[in-house]
Amino acid sequence: MRLLTYWTAAMISGLLFVPPTIARAETRYEVVPYDDIDWGALNPARGDESPRAGDLWGDRTGESATGFLVRFDQGFSSPPHIHNVTYRGVVIRGEVHNDDPDAAPLWLPAESYWVQPAGEVHITAARASFNLAYIEIDSGPYLVEPGSEAFDNGERPINVAPSNFVWLDGDDVEFLPAGNGTGAEMAFLWQDAENGERGMLLRLAAGYRGEIATAPGHLRAVVASGSIDYTSGDAGIAQPLGAGSYFGSAGKAVHKIGCDTKSECTVYLRSDAPFTLSNREGVRQW
Repeated sequence: MRLLTYWTAAMISGLLFVPPTIARAETRYEVVPYDDIDWGALNPARGDESPRAGDLWGDRTGESATGFLVRFDQGFSSPPHIHNVTYRGVVIRGEVHNDDPDAAPLWLPAESYWVQPAGEVHITAARASFNLAYIEIDSGPYLVEPGSEAFDNGERPINVAPSNFVWLDGDDVEFLPAGNGTGAEMAFLWQDAENGERGMLLRLAAGYRGEIATAPGHLRAVVASGSIDYTSGDAGIAQPLGAGSYFGSAGKAVHKIGCDTKSECTVYLRSDAPFTLSNREGVRQW
């Protein structure tokens, strides 16, 4: 367990980085319910054979970081191809296979996480009746290119099933300033040591009620499973957000969240600033 503590400390060592331009910015909130997503072709060159995609934040055709959803039809299987940029993926619904063209099927269920390096030849397939994944890039545009243009950017692919996540709470990490049994756990996925950005999964118990309070910076959140009631800032009316929905902020912000009482909820978080998660039992700073 001591090794786990050191590993977690290393993962969050850059949490206090706050870009000066964000520190002076006014707070801005964003909310995109799943039903309001504008869908288009992920790869327009493939026409009707292309999976459908919809931006949640950013613009995948531009040059900035972007998060978007991709819908795969049952039985979809791509030809071998590469991408010009590295991307991260989280399976939200169904089962997705993403691997070398000659690899045996490795079906990733909902809440799985994978990383596809730029330039690496691979195929992507889906086999459930409905398949949905969240895709994230640190810079754009997001392009699909033929496998003949493959290159090695020094990164290697990662596929992680939910059973391999390490979930941490107050029992596991002694320096988390919170009591045990708060109904929240986290699994770290990645961190950029240069700019302090990191990504994690936040798992909330059924019936959880609390809030995420951020320091000045950006927070991006995608509901990966379950359903939450969401309220931004001082807004008085909560709105339901199901799997595939997004909420985010720029600047110092407060996000009030409540998990459905029937099942637990999982939220993917990307942030470049410290934040606290609080409920009736205590506060945890990440």
